[in-house]
Parts: sequence; C-alpha cells; structure tokens
Amino acid sequence: MQAILPSGTALARRLEFLAFPAAAGAACSVLSLGAVTWLPALAAMGHALQLWRAEGDSRVFANTFAAFPRYWRALWRHGLLSTAAAVVLTANIVYLLGRSEPWTFVVLAAQAGIAAALVIHHVALAAEAGRAPEGSVRSWSAGALALGFGSAARGTALLGAVVSAVLLSLVVPLGPLLLGPSVPVLLALFFADPRRHTP
Repeated sequence: MQAILPSGTALARRLEFLAFPAAAGAACSVLSLGAVTWLPALAAMGHALQLWRAEGDSRVFANTFAAFPRYWRALWRHGLLSTAAAVVLTANIVYLLGRSEPWTFVVLAAQAGIAAALVIHHVALAAEAGRAPEGSVRSWSAGALALGFGSAARGTALLGAVVSAVLLSLVVPLGPLLLGPSVPVLLALFFADPRRHTP
C-alpha cells in the first residue's frame, strides 16, 4: 500500500500539468468570445498560470476571470488594433492563395512571417503581463519584445508551442480551445522565470 501512494501522488501531480492549463484555457476561450477581448483574456490567463506556477494557486479558472477586468482596461486598445491587423493579414493571405503570379509567393511568405511574429509577440506579451500585473502596457510590450525576439531559439520554441499545442490537442474534444492558448503562454512564463537565470 505504501508503494502505491507515492506513484498515485506522482500521477496526480502529472495530471495537474494537463488539468490546470486546460482549465485556464477554458476560461480564456470563454472570455475571448467577445472577439476583441482575446488579448486581455490571454493576459488574464497568463496571470492565473503564473499564480499557479509561483504560489501553487490551483484556482486557475476563477483567477482568470478575476484578473480579466484589470487587463481589459489596460489592453482593450491593443487588442482592438491586433484584431484589425489579424483580419487584414488573414484577408491578404486568402487573397494571395488564390493568385498564381510568381510574385505572390514572396508576398505570401512576407505575410506569413508577419503573422508568425505577431503570434510570438502576443504570447510573450501575455506572459509578461501575467508576471507583472501592476506594470504598464509599455513595460509589458518591451518585455515581450525581449522575451519573444531576444533569442531566435526562444522565439522559435514559442511559435512551435502554438502550432504543436493546437495540432497535438486535436485528439481531445475542444483540445485546441483548452490547450492551444495555455501551453504556449505557460512555456513563455517558464522562459521568463528569473530563477532560470540564477546560479
């Protein structure tokens, strides 16, 4: 019996690394239904995940909702501009996919590169805002630039986490909605953790 308990505890701890990000992702998805609310929701989810990582607070679903109003007030303009940029990029890519001229490949690649950079930036921004809820949008943006683009390997890992979280979670019902936003932000929080850089 004593040999079973540690393995059961270890299993429960492993399941936490799936259950809590999924719960945070669920809260983020609900809050993102307002279309332009996705960025404040992502930041609120980042804050809830940071509380879980740093303090062991498992109320990630409730904490995401509790943090949302603060991030909405700070980030609604940024979210509106980012939503408009995403719509324009999507429209451009759809248009270019229907063209057959030789130059379209170059323009399409440029549009895809801009989209990838925006994805990395917003994942890093959510992590920076989650780590420092009392900060300003300017400080979050500066931190996000350093986090997402200060290292090519780190930026590539964040982009890869976005793609792989969506693709790998397709086997789970609503998996991309639950884990698609939370896993990349959780990885960004790990990269931003100052304890990783101390001896």
